[in-house]
Amino acid sequence: MKVKIHSEGINILIVVMLIMIVINLSAWMFIRPAAIPTTFTVISAIFYLLVVNFFRSPKRAFHGDRHNVVVSSVDGTVVALEEVFEPEVLRRRVRMLSVFMSVFNVHANWFPVDGEVLMVRHHSGRFLSAYLPKASIENERSTVLIRATNGQEVLMRQIAGAVARRIVTYAEPGDIADIKDHMGFIKFGSRVDIYLPLDAEVFVKIGDKTTGGVSVVARLREHPDD
Repeated sequence: MKVKIHSEGINILIVVMLIMIVINLSAWMFIRPAAIPTTFTVISAIFYLLVVNFFRSPKRAFHGDRHNVVVSSVDGTVVALEEVFEPEVLRRRVRMLSVFMSVFNVHANWFPVDGEVLMVRHHSGRFLSAYLPKASIENERSTVLIRATNGQEVLMRQIAGAVARRIVTYAEPGDIADIKDHMGFIKFGSRVDIYLPLDAEVFVKIGDKTTGGVSVVARLREHPDD
C-alpha cells in the first residue's frame, strides 16, 4: 500500500515548514545555552512529523465482493450504532453508524457505497466535540446522499469538531460514487456518520476500529426489484 501526502495538506505543510525554519533559526542565533534551541528543534521535528502523518493519503483498493457492500468511509473507532430518526434529509428512521477520527488517523473520506450521488448539502452549526452524540445534528457538517446500485439510499455526513473546522467535500450531485474514491477530507480530527436502511446487516460494534475504503461495516439487503 503506497502512501503519499494528500493535496489538502501540501500548502499547510509548506507554511508550517517555513514557520518552523524561522523559529528554529532565530532560536539558534539568539538563545543560549545550546540545549534550549536543540530542544526546540527536536520538538519542532516531532510536531512536523505528526502533521505529515495527519495528511498522509494511502492508496487503497477494496478486495472482495462489492455487491451491496457498505465500507467505512474513514479510519477510526466506531462510537455509535443505533436506530435514529434522521430529520434533515431522509426524514425517516434509519440505522446510524458513527466513526470518530483522532488526530492520528488518516483523514481522507471514502464513498461508503457504489452508486450515484443524489444530493450534497452543507449545514452551518456549532463546533462541539465530535465525539458527542448531539454533534450529528448541531455541528457544522456536510451531507452526501447516495443512491446505491441496488436502489436504496445511503446518507453520509461529515461532521466538524472542536478542532476540525474545515470540511472539504468533493462529491457533487450526479457524480458516480465508487468505494475506491475519495469523497472528501476533514482536517484535524472529527467524525463521519453513515445512515443505513433499518434492514441493513451490520458487521461492526461500538469500539471496533475501521479502515476507510477497506473495512466492510454493513451489507444492504437486495432491492425488491433485483
